[in-house]
Amino acid sequence: MATALRPPRLPAVPEQASSLHRLPKYRVAVTGRRSFAARAGSYPGNVGVPKQWYNLIADLPVKPPPMLHPGTHQPLNPSDLAPLFPDELIRQELTEERFIDIPDEVRDVYELWRPTPLIRAKRLEKLLGTPAKIYYKYEGTSPAGSHKGNTAVPQAWYNAAAGVKNVVTETGAGQWGSALSFASTLFGLNCEVWQVRASYDQKPYRRLMMETWGAKVHPSPSDVTEAGRKLLAADPASPGSLGMAISEAVEVAATNADTKYCLGSVLNHVLLHQTVIGEECLEQLAAIGDTPDVVIGCTGGGSNFGGLAFPFMREKLAGRMSPQFKAVEPAACPTLTKGVYAYDYGDTAGLTPLMKMHTLGHDFVPDPIHAGGLRYHGMAPLISHVYELGFMEAMSIQQTECFEAALQFARTEGIIPAPEPTHAIAAAIREALECKRTGEEKVILIAMCGHGHFDLAAYDRYLRGDMIDLSHSSEKLKESLGAIPKV
Repeated sequence: MATALRPPRLPAVPEQASSLHRLPKYRVAVTGRRSFAARAGSYPGNVGVPKQWYNLIADLPVKPPPMLHPGTHQPLNPSDLAPLFPDELIRQELTEERFIDIPDEVRDVYELWRPTPLIRAKRLEKLLGTPAKIYYKYEGTSPAGSHKGNTAVPQAWYNAAAGVKNVVTETGAGQWGSALSFASTLFGLNCEVWQVRASYDQKPYRRLMMETWGAKVHPSPSDVTEAGRKLLAADPASPGSLGMAISEAVEVAATNADTKYCLGSVLNHVLLHQTVIGEECLEQLAAIGDTPDVVIGCTGGGSNFGGLAFPFMREKLAGRMSPQFKAVEPAACPTLTKGVYAYDYGDTAGLTPLMKMHTLGHDFVPDPIHAGGLRYHGMAPLISHVYELGFMEAMSIQQTECFEAALQFARTEGIIPAPEPTHAIAAAIREALECKRTGEEKVILIAMCGHGHFDLAAYDRYLRGDMIDLSHSSEKLKESLGAIPKV
Protein backbone atom coordinates (compact mmCIF):
# COMPACT_ATOMS: atom_id res chain seq x y z
CA MET A 1 0.00 0.00 0.00
CA ALA A 2 1.32 3.45 -0.84
CA THR A 3 2.35 5.50 2.16
CA ALA A 4 3.08 8.86 0.49
CA LEU A 5 0.33 10.30 2.57
CA ARG A 6 0.26 13.99 1.73
CA PRO A 7 1.63 16.60 -0.69
CA PRO A 8 5.17 17.90 -0.12
CA ARG A 9 5.42 20.41 2.68
CA LEU A 10 6.31 24.03 2.14
CA PRO A 11 10.02 24.51 2.81
CA ALA A 12 9.40 26.26 6.12
CA VAL A 13 7.55 23.35 7.71
CA PRO A 14 10.42 20.80 7.93
CA GLU A 15 12.66 23.57 9.22
CA GLN A 16 10.14 24.31 11.96
CA ALA A 17 9.73 20.62 12.71
CA SER A 18 13.44 20.19 13.27
CA SER A 19 14.00 23.52 15.01
CA LEU A 20 12.15 23.43 18.29
CA HIS A 21 14.25 26.38 19.48
CA ARG A 22 11.66 28.45 17.63
CA LEU A 23 8.94 27.45 20.08
CA PRO A 24 9.90 29.67 23.06
CA LYS A 25 8.63 32.77 21.22
CA TYR A 26 5.13 31.47 22.01
CA ARG A 27 5.80 31.31 25.73
CA VAL A 28 4.84 34.95 26.09
CA ALA A 29 1.31 33.91 25.25
CA VAL A 30 1.45 31.11 27.81
CA THR A 31 2.70 33.50 30.46
CA GLY A 32 -0.07 35.88 29.52
CA ARG A 33 -2.71 33.19 30.01
CA ARG A 34 -1.22 32.28 33.36
CA SER A 35 -1.22 35.91 34.52
CA PHE A 36 -4.83 36.39 33.43
CA ALA A 37 -5.87 33.18 35.12
CA ALA A 38 -4.21 34.23 38.36
CA ARG A 39 -6.06 37.55 38.31
CA ALA A 40 -9.32 35.77 37.55
CA GLY A 41 -8.79 33.39 40.44
CA SER A 42 -8.85 30.37 38.20
CA TYR A 43 -5.51 28.88 39.16
CA PRO A 44 -2.24 29.91 40.81
CA GLY A 45 0.30 31.39 38.45
CA ASN A 46 3.27 29.53 39.94
CA VAL A 47 2.25 26.04 38.81
CA GLY A 48 4.62 24.64 36.18
CA VAL A 49 4.43 21.92 33.56
CA PRO A 50 5.06 18.53 35.21
CA LYS A 51 8.44 16.91 34.62
CA GLN A 52 7.18 13.34 34.97
CA TRP A 53 4.19 11.24 34.01
CA TYR A 54 2.61 9.06 36.72
CA ASN A 55 1.90 5.33 36.38
CA LEU A 56 -0.94 4.20 38.67
CA ILE A 57 -0.02 0.52 38.19
CA ALA A 58 2.96 1.01 40.53
CA ASP A 59 0.64 1.73 43.47
CA LEU A 60 -2.18 -0.73 42.87
CA PRO A 61 -2.50 -3.57 45.42
CA VAL A 62 -3.43 -5.95 42.59
CA LYS A 63 -1.78 -5.57 39.19
CA PRO A 64 -3.98 -5.60 36.06
CA PRO A 65 -4.15 -8.72 33.86
CA PRO A 66 -1.71 -8.78 30.92
CA MET A 67 -2.62 -8.29 27.28
CA LEU A 68 -2.74 -11.54 25.30
CA HIS A 69 -1.52 -12.40 21.83
CA PRO A 70 -4.60 -12.65 19.55
CA GLY A 71 -3.36 -15.88 18.00
CA THR A 72 -1.86 -17.83 20.91
CA HIS A 73 -3.81 -16.28 23.83
CA GLN A 74 -0.50 -16.12 25.70
CA PRO A 75 0.76 -12.97 27.50
CA LEU A 76 2.30 -10.52 25.06
CA ASN A 77 6.02 -10.13 24.71
CA PRO A 78 7.40 -6.67 23.88
CA SER A 79 8.39 -7.96 20.44
CA ASP A 80 4.73 -8.71 19.68
CA LEU A 81 4.00 -4.97 19.75
CA ALA A 82 7.01 -3.98 17.63
CA PRO A 83 5.07 -3.83 14.32
CA LEU A 84 2.80 -1.17 15.82
CA PHE A 85 4.83 0.95 18.25
CA PRO A 86 8.41 2.21 18.75
CA ASP A 87 10.45 0.61 21.53
CA GLU A 88 10.06 3.36 24.12
CA LEU A 89 6.26 3.40 23.88
CA ILE A 90 6.24 -0.40 24.22
CA ARG A 91 8.35 -0.05 27.36
CA GLN A 92 5.94 2.53 28.77
CA GLU A 93 2.98 0.31 27.92
CA LEU A 94 4.35 -2.62 29.93
CA THR A 95 6.26 -0.91 32.75
CA GLU A 96 5.37 -0.88 36.45
CA GLU A 97 7.66 2.09 37.20
CA ARG A 98 5.93 4.79 39.22
CA PHE A 99 7.20 7.82 37.29
CA ILE A 100 8.49 8.32 33.73
CA ASP A 101 10.53 11.43 32.89
CA ILE A 102 8.98 13.68 30.23
CA PRO A 103 11.57 14.48 27.51
CA ASP A 104 12.58 18.14 27.31
CA GLU A 105 11.50 18.28 23.67
CA VAL A 106 8.00 17.18 24.67
CA ARG A 107 7.81 19.68 27.54
CA ASP A 108 8.87 22.45 25.14
CA VAL A 109 5.78 21.73 23.04
CA TYR A 110 3.56 21.26 26.10
CA GLU A 111 4.46 24.81 27.10
CA LEU A 112 2.49 26.10 24.11
CA TRP A 113 -0.61 25.53 26.24
CA ARG A 114 0.33 23.98 29.59
CA PRO A 115 -0.33 24.42 32.42
CA THR A 116 -4.03 24.51 31.62
CA PRO A 117 -6.42 26.50 33.79
CA LEU A 118 -8.28 25.19 36.80
CA ILE A 119 -11.38 27.35 37.00
CA ARG A 120 -14.02 27.62 39.69
CA ALA A 121 -17.50 27.65 38.14
CA LYS A 122 -18.90 30.34 40.46
CA ARG A 123 -21.60 31.47 38.04
CA LEU A 124 -22.82 27.92 37.53
CA GLU A 125 -22.84 27.42 41.32
CA LYS A 126 -24.98 30.56 41.64
CA LEU A 127 -27.41 29.42 38.95
CA LEU A 128 -27.84 26.07 40.70
CA GLY A 129 -28.09 27.63 44.15
CA THR A 130 -25.74 24.98 45.52
CA PRO A 131 -23.44 25.22 48.55
CA ALA A 132 -20.94 23.03 46.65
CA LYS A 133 -17.82 24.37 44.99
CA ILE A 134 -17.44 23.29 41.35
CA TYR A 135 -14.02 23.37 39.70
CA TYR A 136 -13.20 22.35 36.14
CA LYS A 137 -9.78 21.55 34.71
CA TYR A 138 -10.03 22.99 31.21
CA GLU A 139 -8.04 21.27 28.46
CA GLY A 140 -9.56 23.22 25.57
CA THR A 141 -6.66 25.69 25.45
CA SER A 142 -4.49 23.26 23.46
CA PRO A 143 -3.96 23.92 19.72
CA ALA A 144 -6.34 21.10 18.78
CA GLY A 145 -8.86 22.17 21.43
CA SER A 146 -8.78 19.14 23.73
CA HIS A 147 -6.68 16.99 26.07
CA LYS A 148 -5.54 14.75 23.21
CA GLY A 149 -2.36 16.75 22.59
CA ASN A 150 -0.97 15.51 25.91
CA THR A 151 -0.32 12.10 24.33
CA ALA A 152 -0.15 13.06 20.65
CA VAL A 153 3.01 15.09 21.21
CA PRO A 154 5.03 12.37 22.99
CA GLN A 155 3.77 9.67 20.63
CA ALA A 156 4.86 11.71 17.61
CA TRP A 157 8.20 12.58 19.23
CA TYR A 158 9.06 8.98 20.17
CA ASN A 159 8.17 7.80 16.66
CA ALA A 160 10.26 10.52 15.03
CA ALA A 161 13.18 9.77 17.37
CA ALA A 162 12.98 6.10 16.30
CA GLY A 163 13.26 7.06 12.63
CA VAL A 164 9.61 6.38 11.76
CA LYS A 165 8.35 8.31 8.73
CA ASN A 166 4.60 7.62 8.73
CA VAL A 167 2.00 7.28 11.47
CA VAL A 168 -1.61 6.12 11.13
CA THR A 169 -4.54 6.34 13.49
CA GLU A 170 -8.31 6.44 13.88
CA THR A 171 -10.46 9.19 15.33
CA GLY A 172 -14.02 9.35 16.61
CA ALA A 173 -14.97 12.96 17.28
CA GLY A 174 -11.93 14.18 15.35
CA GLN A 175 -10.14 15.60 18.38
CA TRP A 176 -7.53 12.83 18.52
CA GLY A 177 -6.94 12.98 14.78
CA SER A 178 -6.52 16.75 15.03
CA ALA A 179 -4.04 16.47 17.89
CA LEU A 180 -1.93 13.82 16.15
CA SER A 181 -1.96 15.80 12.89
CA PHE A 182 -0.64 18.84 14.77
CA ALA A 183 2.04 16.85 16.60
CA SER A 184 3.09 15.02 13.43
CA THR A 185 3.70 18.21 11.50
CA LEU A 186 5.91 19.53 14.33
CA PHE A 187 8.15 16.47 14.17
CA GLY A 188 8.18 15.89 10.41
CA LEU A 189 5.92 12.82 10.24
CA ASN A 190 3.36 11.91 7.59
CA CYS A 191 -0.02 11.28 9.20
CA GLU A 192 -3.00 9.31 7.87
CA VAL A 193 -6.32 9.23 9.76
CA TRP A 194 -9.43 7.04 9.53
CA GLN A 195 -12.32 9.13 10.87
CA VAL A 196 -15.50 7.31 11.91
CA ARG A 197 -18.03 7.87 9.12
CA ALA A 198 -20.72 9.41 11.36
CA SER A 199 -18.19 11.92 12.68
CA TYR A 200 -16.70 12.54 9.22
CA ASP A 201 -20.16 13.59 8.03
CA GLN A 202 -21.15 15.53 11.17
CA LYS A 203 -17.87 17.43 11.65
CA PRO A 204 -16.32 18.57 8.36
CA TYR A 205 -14.29 21.27 10.08
CA ARG A 206 -12.47 18.67 12.18
CA ARG A 207 -11.46 17.00 8.93
CA LEU A 208 -10.34 20.34 7.53
CA MET A 209 -8.31 21.01 10.67
CA MET A 210 -6.48 17.70 10.21
CA GLU A 211 -5.87 18.44 6.54
CA THR A 212 -4.63 21.95 7.37
CA TRP A 213 -1.97 20.32 9.55
CA GLY A 214 -1.06 18.05 6.64
CA ALA A 215 -2.90 14.80 7.41
CA LYS A 216 -4.70 12.60 4.90
CA VAL A 217 -8.20 11.72 6.16
CA HIS A 218 -10.50 8.84 5.14
CA PRO A 219 -14.07 8.16 6.26
CA SER A 220 -14.24 4.79 7.99
CA PRO A 221 -15.16 2.21 6.88
CA SER A 222 -13.24 2.98 3.68
CA ASP A 223 -12.31 1.15 0.51
CA VAL A 224 -8.61 1.77 1.25
CA THR A 225 -8.13 -1.32 3.42
CA GLU A 226 -9.20 -4.93 3.33
CA ALA A 227 -10.96 -4.53 6.69
CA GLY A 228 -12.86 -1.49 5.41
CA ARG A 229 -13.91 -3.19 2.17
CA LYS A 230 -15.33 -6.16 4.09
CA LEU A 231 -17.29 -3.86 6.38
CA LEU A 232 -18.70 -1.88 3.45
CA ALA A 233 -19.68 -5.08 1.69
CA ALA A 234 -21.66 -6.12 4.76
CA ASP A 235 -23.23 -2.66 5.26
CA PRO A 236 -22.61 0.04 2.61
CA ALA A 237 -24.41 2.60 4.82
CA SER A 238 -22.45 1.79 7.98
CA PRO A 239 -22.04 4.80 10.34
CA GLY A 240 -18.70 3.32 11.36
CA SER A 241 -17.27 2.90 14.83
CA LEU A 242 -13.97 3.39 16.56
CA GLY A 243 -13.45 -0.37 16.49
CA MET A 244 -13.78 -0.37 12.70
CA ALA A 245 -11.48 2.62 12.25
CA ILE A 246 -8.88 1.01 14.51
CA SER A 247 -8.95 -2.11 12.35
CA GLU A 248 -8.19 -0.05 9.25
CA ALA A 249 -5.33 1.90 10.81
CA VAL A 250 -3.78 -1.18 12.45
CA GLU A 251 -3.92 -3.07 9.13
CA VAL A 252 -1.90 -0.33 7.41
CA ALA A 253 0.66 -0.15 10.22
CA ALA A 254 1.09 -3.92 10.40
CA THR A 255 1.68 -4.27 6.66
CA ASN A 256 4.07 -1.35 6.10
CA ALA A 257 7.51 -1.47 7.71
CA ASP A 258 7.97 2.33 7.63
CA THR A 259 4.63 3.00 9.36
CA LYS A 260 3.61 2.87 13.03
CA TYR A 261 0.22 3.09 14.72
CA CYS A 262 -0.80 5.72 17.28
CA LEU A 263 -3.79 5.35 19.62
CA GLY A 264 -5.56 8.23 21.36
CA SER A 265 -6.97 6.37 24.35
CA VAL A 266 -7.35 2.93 26.01
CA LEU A 267 -3.70 1.82 26.29
CA ASN A 268 -1.55 2.25 29.41
CA HIS A 269 1.01 4.56 27.81
CA VAL A 270 -1.76 6.88 26.60
CA LEU A 271 -3.28 7.17 30.08
CA LEU A 272 0.23 7.65 31.45
CA HIS A 273 0.82 10.71 29.25
CA GLN A 274 -2.52 12.22 30.23
CA THR A 275 -1.57 12.33 33.93
CA VAL A 276 -0.05 15.76 33.35
CA ILE A 277 -3.66 16.91 33.85
CA GLY A 278 -4.04 15.48 37.35
CA GLU A 279 -0.48 16.35 38.44
CA GLU A 280 -1.04 20.01 37.57
CA CYS A 281 -4.46 19.99 39.18
CA LEU A 282 -3.11 18.61 42.46
CA GLU A 283 -0.71 21.56 42.71
CA GLN A 284 -3.36 24.07 41.70
CA LEU A 285 -5.86 22.89 44.32
CA ALA A 286 -3.18 22.64 47.00
CA ALA A 287 -2.16 26.24 46.36
CA ILE A 288 -5.70 27.46 47.06
CA GLY A 289 -6.24 25.09 49.97
CA ASP A 290 -8.95 22.84 48.50
CA THR A 291 -9.18 19.08 48.03
CA PRO A 292 -11.90 17.41 45.95
CA ASP A 293 -14.68 15.34 47.48
CA VAL A 294 -15.79 14.12 44.05
CA VAL A 295 -13.79 13.78 40.80
CA ILE A 296 -15.96 13.40 37.67
CA GLY A 297 -15.00 12.73 34.07
CA CYS A 298 -16.60 11.37 30.91
CA THR A 299 -15.39 7.99 29.67
CA GLY A 300 -15.23 6.52 26.19
CA GLY A 301 -11.81 4.92 26.00
CA GLY A 302 -10.84 6.46 29.33
CA SER A 303 -7.82 8.72 28.76
CA ASN A 304 -9.37 12.01 29.89
CA PHE A 305 -10.88 10.51 33.03
CA GLY A 306 -7.70 8.60 33.90
CA GLY A 307 -5.50 11.59 33.19
CA LEU A 308 -7.26 13.66 35.84
CA ALA A 309 -8.21 10.92 38.28
CA PHE A 310 -5.11 8.73 38.55
CA PRO A 311 -2.86 11.19 40.43
CA PHE A 312 -5.73 11.79 42.86
CA MET A 313 -6.16 8.01 43.26
CA ARG A 314 -2.49 7.85 44.24
CA GLU A 315 -3.12 10.42 46.95
CA LYS A 316 -6.17 8.49 48.15
CA LEU A 317 -4.23 5.22 48.27
CA ALA A 318 -1.58 7.00 50.35
CA GLY A 319 -4.24 8.29 52.79
CA ARG A 320 -3.71 11.97 51.99
CA MET A 321 -7.26 12.62 50.70
CA SER A 322 -10.43 10.66 50.12
CA PRO A 323 -12.38 11.70 47.02
CA GLN A 324 -15.00 9.64 45.21
CA PHE A 325 -14.35 8.98 41.53
CA LYS A 326 -17.25 8.93 39.07
CA ALA A 327 -17.00 7.99 35.40
CA VAL A 328 -19.85 9.05 33.11
CA GLU A 329 -20.64 7.38 29.82
CA PRO A 330 -23.38 7.77 27.19
CA ALA A 331 -26.51 5.66 27.59
CA ALA A 332 -26.10 4.58 23.96
CA CYS A 333 -22.67 3.08 24.65
CA PRO A 334 -22.66 2.06 28.35
CA THR A 335 -19.40 0.10 28.49
CA LEU A 336 -18.81 0.15 32.24
CA THR A 337 -22.43 -0.03 33.36
CA LYS A 338 -23.73 -2.63 30.87
CA GLY A 339 -20.63 -4.32 29.46
CA VAL A 340 -18.92 -7.46 30.72
CA TYR A 341 -15.39 -7.70 32.11
CA ALA A 342 -13.65 -10.05 29.71
CA TYR A 343 -10.80 -10.42 27.26
CA ASP A 344 -11.79 -8.87 23.96
CA TYR A 345 -10.25 -7.31 20.88
CA GLY A 346 -9.76 -3.57 20.75
CA ASP A 347 -10.96 -3.47 17.16
CA THR A 348 -13.74 -4.93 15.04
CA ALA A 349 -11.59 -7.12 12.80
CA GLY A 350 -9.70 -8.77 15.67
CA LEU A 351 -6.25 -7.49 14.68
CA THR A 352 -5.28 -6.04 18.06
CA PRO A 353 -4.09 -7.86 21.19
CA LEU A 354 -6.74 -9.22 23.54
CA MET A 355 -7.30 -6.91 26.50
CA LYS A 356 -9.12 -7.63 29.77
CA MET A 357 -11.62 -4.80 29.85
CA HIS A 358 -15.24 -3.86 30.20
CA THR A 359 -16.64 -4.42 26.74
CA LEU A 360 -19.89 -4.44 24.81
CA GLY A 361 -18.28 -6.80 22.30
CA HIS A 362 -15.92 -5.82 19.50
CA ASP A 363 -18.78 -6.20 16.98
CA PHE A 364 -20.95 -3.66 18.81
CA VAL A 365 -21.76 -0.59 16.68
CA PRO A 366 -23.15 2.22 18.88
CA ASP A 367 -25.84 4.54 17.56
CA PRO A 368 -24.35 7.74 16.07
CA ILE A 369 -24.68 10.02 19.09
CA HIS A 370 -23.05 13.45 18.94
CA ALA A 371 -20.37 12.53 21.49
CA GLY A 372 -18.40 10.65 18.85
CA GLY A 373 -15.36 10.33 21.11
CA LEU A 374 -17.36 8.14 23.52
CA ARG A 375 -18.61 5.64 20.89
CA TYR A 376 -16.16 2.87 21.74
CA HIS A 377 -17.10 -0.71 22.57
CA GLY A 378 -14.42 -1.16 25.27
CA MET A 379 -13.00 0.68 28.25
CA ALA A 380 -9.31 1.15 28.98
CA PRO A 381 -8.05 -2.04 30.66
CA LEU A 382 -6.50 -0.04 33.51
CA ILE A 383 -9.73 1.84 34.21
CA SER A 384 -11.69 -1.41 33.93
CA HIS A 385 -9.32 -2.98 36.48
CA VAL A 386 -9.66 -0.03 38.86
CA TYR A 387 -13.44 -0.25 38.50
CA GLU A 388 -13.32 -3.97 39.34
CA LEU A 389 -11.25 -3.16 42.44
CA GLY A 390 -14.06 -0.85 43.60
CA PHE A 391 -11.98 2.34 43.45
CA MET A 392 -14.52 4.22 41.29
CA GLU A 393 -18.17 4.39 40.30
CA ALA A 394 -19.82 4.63 36.88
CA MET A 395 -23.09 5.98 35.49
CA SER A 396 -24.65 6.55 32.07
CA ILE A 397 -26.60 9.64 30.97
CA GLN A 398 -28.72 10.36 27.88
CA GLN A 399 -27.50 13.00 25.45
CA THR A 400 -30.45 15.42 25.85
CA GLU A 401 -29.71 15.80 29.57
CA CYS A 402 -26.07 16.34 28.69
CA PHE A 403 -26.84 19.12 26.21
CA GLU A 404 -29.24 20.76 28.68
CA ALA A 405 -26.33 20.81 31.13
CA ALA A 406 -24.04 22.15 28.40
CA LEU A 407 -26.32 25.13 27.83
CA GLN A 408 -26.36 25.90 31.57
CA PHE A 409 -22.57 25.73 31.56
CA ALA A 410 -22.12 27.81 28.40
CA ARG A 411 -24.56 30.48 29.57
CA THR A 412 -22.82 30.89 32.91
CA GLU A 413 -19.15 30.01 32.35
CA GLY A 414 -18.94 31.17 28.72
CA ILE A 415 -17.28 28.02 27.34
CA ILE A 416 -19.18 25.86 24.85
CA PRO A 417 -18.18 22.31 25.80
CA ALA A 418 -17.49 19.50 23.38
CA PRO A 419 -20.28 16.87 23.50
CA GLU A 420 -18.03 14.44 25.40
CA PRO A 421 -17.48 16.48 28.60
CA THR A 422 -21.16 17.47 28.70
CA HIS A 423 -21.59 14.06 30.34
CA ALA A 424 -19.28 15.09 33.19
CA ILE A 425 -21.04 18.46 33.48
CA ALA A 426 -24.45 16.79 33.68
CA ALA A 427 -23.22 14.46 36.43
CA ALA A 428 -21.66 17.39 38.31
CA ILE A 429 -24.94 19.30 38.14
CA ARG A 430 -26.73 16.27 39.60
CA GLU A 431 -24.13 16.18 42.39
CA ALA A 432 -24.41 19.93 43.04
CA LEU A 433 -28.21 19.79 43.22
CA GLU A 434 -27.97 16.92 45.69
CA CYS A 435 -25.69 19.15 47.79
CA LYS A 436 -28.38 21.84 47.58
CA ARG A 437 -30.88 19.34 48.97
CA THR A 438 -28.63 18.11 51.78
CA GLY A 439 -26.71 21.31 52.54
CA GLU A 440 -23.32 19.58 52.02
CA GLU A 441 -20.50 21.87 50.95
CA LYS A 442 -18.68 19.40 48.71
CA VAL A 443 -15.80 20.25 46.37
CA ILE A 444 -16.63 18.87 42.92
CA LEU A 445 -13.87 18.57 40.32
CA ILE A 446 -14.72 18.05 36.63
CA ALA A 447 -12.51 16.94 33.75
CA MET A 448 -13.48 19.48 31.06
CA CYS A 449 -11.57 17.90 28.21
CA GLY A 450 -12.28 20.25 25.31
CA HIS A 451 -14.34 22.94 23.59
CA GLY A 452 -17.21 22.38 21.18
CA HIS A 453 -16.43 24.97 18.50
CA PHE A 454 -16.59 22.29 15.79
CA ASP A 455 -19.67 20.68 17.30
CA LEU A 456 -22.16 23.48 16.80
CA ALA A 457 -24.27 21.35 14.47
CA ALA A 458 -25.07 19.20 17.50
CA TYR A 459 -26.07 22.27 19.49
CA ASP A 460 -28.21 23.38 16.54
CA ARG A 461 -30.10 20.08 16.63
CA TYR A 462 -30.64 20.39 20.37
CA LEU A 463 -31.78 24.02 20.18
CA ARG A 464 -34.21 23.17 17.34
CA GLY A 465 -35.64 20.35 19.41
CA ASP A 466 -34.48 17.71 16.91
CA MET A 467 -32.13 15.82 19.20
CA ILE A 468 -33.42 12.52 20.54
CA ASP A 469 -32.14 10.14 23.15
CA LEU A 470 -30.59 7.00 21.75
CA SER A 471 -30.12 3.75 23.58
CA HIS A 472 -28.50 0.44 22.85
CA SER A 473 -30.58 -2.42 21.51
CA SER A 474 -30.64 -5.27 24.01
CA GLU A 475 -30.84 -7.72 21.10
CA LYS A 476 -27.83 -6.14 19.37
CA LEU A 477 -25.90 -6.10 22.66
CA LYS A 478 -26.66 -9.77 23.32
CA GLU A 479 -25.40 -10.65 19.84
CA SER A 480 -22.17 -8.67 20.19
CA LEU A 481 -21.47 -10.05 23.67
CA GLY A 482 -21.88 -13.54 22.24
CA ALA A 483 -19.04 -12.85 19.80
CA ILE A 484 -16.46 -12.12 22.53
CA PRO A 485 -13.63 -14.67 22.19
CA LYS A 486 -13.52 -17.47 24.73
CA VAL A 487 -10.30 -17.10 26.72
